[in-house]
Amino acid sequence: MKVLKEWDVKVKLVKTKRGALLHIIELEPGHFYLEQNPLKDSKYGVAYRKIKEHFPEFYMFWEIKNNRYTGKLLAGAFLEKKEIDEFITLLAQTEDFKKFEEILEEIEELEEE
Repeated sequence: MKVLKEWDVKVKLVKTKRGALLHIIELEPGHFYLEQNPLKDSKYGVAYRKIKEHFPEFYMFWEIKNNRYTGKLLAGAFLEKKEIDEFITLLAQTEDFKKFEEILEEIEELEEE
């Protein structure tokens, strides 16, 4: 692998006026990812709250640039293999994914310039 770009990332924990504890991933001034607020009564707030009930290590972050939502979402989870299998099954709603082999790809060495 060749490094194309590098960021000094800062992670912050903030408390909203309504009392929600949210993470912020700050890439640079004016450019950050804000965790979805699970206390918000919106489509994404309710969905996030329900996902977190079953998968507490799942996270959703909205990209913010120059104080505006970009419409891009960063989502991911820190899970064990057995947990990701359950997660994938829920998302896929089908057993088809089990037909594929479990292949762990070789990790390339990181090249610094």
